[in-house]
Amino acid sequence: MTISRRMLVAGAAAGLVPARAAEHDHHGPVEGSGFAADLRGSMQAMMQAMDVPLSGDPDRDFLAMMIPHHQGAVAMARLVLVHGRDPLTRQLAEEIIASQTAEIASMQARLRLLRSGPTSDEFPALGGTRGPASN
Repeated sequence: MTISRRMLVAGAAAGLVPARAAEHDHHGPVEGSGFAADLRGSMQAMMQAMDVPLSGDPDRDFLAMMIPHHQGAVAMARLVLVHGRDPLTRQLAEEIIASQTAEIASMQARLRLLRSGPTSDEFPALGGTRGPASN
């Protein structure tokens, strides 16, 4: 099984990719056609965007890789809205777009802050999509 196919199957198992996109014959999805081509292009773009130079800072590196990962989930969900027919899968895709878009904005803001460097030994307060920090 190729890495791309494993990722597609894993994405389907995790609910990020509709299961029917991962279900195909042993020859794989039909390349160059509609959903399959769009999905493959989306996955390749995500993987390329995740190939960032590492800074050595786990927090910054995590965010730098998770942002394109979430953007990939949004792109796949949009493909389902274009090509999919199942109302519940489409609803899930809409929910993924909304939640992942909010998380992308939160991660981008956090990454900007971490790249500019804390003004003291303390890290910025928690917040964003997971609520305020508790003391």
